[in-house]
Amino acid sequence: MTSLSQERLSRDAPEWRNTTIAIEAFKKAQLHPDKVAIFLEDEPDATYGSIAEEALKLIAALHALGLQQGDVISFQLPNWREGAVIDIAAAALGLVVNPIVPIYRDAELRFILSDAASKLIFIPDQHRSIDYVDMISRLRPELPNLETVVTVRAEAEYPGAIRYEQLTDCEPAAQAGLPSVDPNSVKCRLYTSGTTGFPKAVLHSHNTLIRILDNTSDHSGTNSSDVMIMPSPITHITGYSSGLNLPFIRDGRSALMERWNADKCIDFIHRVGGTMTVGATPFLQELLDAAERRGDSLPSMRVFSCGGAAVPPALVLRAYEVLANCRTVRVYGSTEAPIITLGWLNDAQLAATTDGHAYGYEVRIVDENGDEVADGTDGEITARGSGMFLGYADPDQNTEAHTSDGFFHTGDIGRRTAEGAILITDRKKDIIIRGGENISAKEIEDCLHLHPDIKEAAVVSMPHERLGEGVCVFLILHPESARLVQEDIAAFTEAQGLARQKIPERVELVEDLPRTPSGKVRKDRLRKQLSDPSSGS
Repeated sequence: MTSLSQERLSRDAPEWRNTTIAIEAFKKAQLHPDKVAIFLEDEPDATYGSIAEEALKLIAALHALGLQQGDVISFQLPNWREGAVIDIAAAALGLVVNPIVPIYRDAELRFILSDAASKLIFIPDQHRSIDYVDMISRLRPELPNLETVVTVRAEAEYPGAIRYEQLTDCEPAAQAGLPSVDPNSVKCRLYTSGTTGFPKAVLHSHNTLIRILDNTSDHSGTNSSDVMIMPSPITHITGYSSGLNLPFIRDGRSALMERWNADKCIDFIHRVGGTMTVGATPFLQELLDAAERRGDSLPSMRVFSCGGAAVPPALVLRAYEVLANCRTVRVYGSTEAPIITLGWLNDAQLAATTDGHAYGYEVRIVDENGDEVADGTDGEITARGSGMFLGYADPDQNTEAHTSDGFFHTGDIGRRTAEGAILITDRKKDIIIRGGENISAKEIEDCLHLHPDIKEAAVVSMPHERLGEGVCVFLILHPESARLVQEDIAAFTEAQGLARQKIPERVELVEDLPRTPSGKVRKDRLRKQLSDPSSGS
């Protein structure tokens, strides 16, 4: 860890509460053992008491396995209540929890588990189209640190793995015997797509994660009657924070959706009295479509925070018409600096046309020399705040990611308006945001360059009606190569182990690519060509 991270670990921000989710979860269980903490769709809701009891059993089991403070344990699970139990147990023992997106396949999983040196992973046996046991079995010979594989909700026993239900069939640990855990120590290791093609390990502490919730909850005035509907994966910073952590850190409860379906979401909102949610643009679009079709204004909903991808102003204004009491706002942030801006709850026009105002963060918009630009002028957005990450695990990634006084380079271009709003206008980072999921263009390019017929590949975002952005690749083939079509590229990239959302949905064969004088591909021109075909390349 870099000196920057060490400074952040040792400093004492006045906003930090200096506690852990485990401490707070056990307090809630003592005060409200029978109160629902997390509502669930198709199984009994999880109470504070039941989660705490299960966490204490898991603590005893993890301790018996010999795990020590600072060890990394991973989970690659859908939005199941076990995620909350794992998170609390890890926090109580001072373990670092590493959530992994369930759609990740061999290539991503191999890198993450190796980079994190994970000692244990929780997985389903099978879920949707992925056989997780088979995938881990293929990768395990390459992962010497991975000592234990735990299957969750598995219908059978598998060689080399232990069932979660068997693991937690033990006497619970005594709260009095739990170790002391520094709230400034690393609690969570989340991976985000990097422009280099390799995911970056983002480190958050107990204090920074709690501060994220304090910022958002203070802004929206969360109280004990609030229920956070959470369709986003609990393995993303949004779902992890607002789905798993919120019920134990703030007064509200959460409601986990295992799979997004707008009609089921409406039914769920009515059953649990849902009042708020945080989600990407497709969730809002499809929720409004379903609500209009059903003639349902969802009167219990009061805040929809929409971000993670471009949010059309017209969509926000439509939400104000369709949802009776709900204030829909645009928000902006990243895994490194979650929820930098929050939208105006009392101004529909500003909520629709801007990405909100800085809340809990200082924001500077700077030019290429690092000098602050005037309001109304585009520049790179940099931010600093007590909810920001500690740093990347890789020391080499931290120097260029931060200014000398601790502002984080977001890689996004924007401007500050006269009202103090932040408006995102472009992107420096070579990533694609597909339905709120960050995808590294270079990772896909590196994979495609392994194809014997491909001379050069340039991957860019393209407009996508539902997901905001899709994946397009411009290909230059070797002179004697056979013509390649999208089906060929899809089969090749899937065979290389890339997650399916990274497979190019459109293939353009070209003889050359637009370039700068130094030879760098002008991806801005390629994106413009896709959004406006008359512009040419």
